[in-house]
Amino acid sequence: MSYQLYRNTTLGNTLQESIDEMIQYGQITPALGMKILLQFDKSVNNSLANRVKSKITFKAGKMDTYRFCDNVWTFMLSDVEFKETQEMAKVEKLKIVACDGKSVTDENSKKN
Repeated sequence: MSYQLYRNTTLGNTLQESIDEMIQYGQITPALGMKILLQFDKSVNNSLANRVKSKITFKAGKMDTYRFCDNVWTFMLSDVEFKETQEMAKVEKLKIVACDGKSVTDENSKKN
């Protein structure tokens, strides 16, 4: 099983809209649409786990809320500062959803 978090990104939303349109016009079946989304989930999770090598640090002025449910951490932060080598960016509000990527990657490697 792969996390479906990335379906809520611009890329994921656009893919879902395209699949819905193709189903509506009879170009693909709903079952094929679901297979496409599941492959998208696997591919994004695998790529982030194995291909991304950059590191970034951040510091929050305040942690507004945090929650741990179903093995998923959710953090709501305010006044967050990101640093990557020499570049810096600031955001007023940030939501972080953190899942155990190793167990998902391990499950995927067992299936393949």
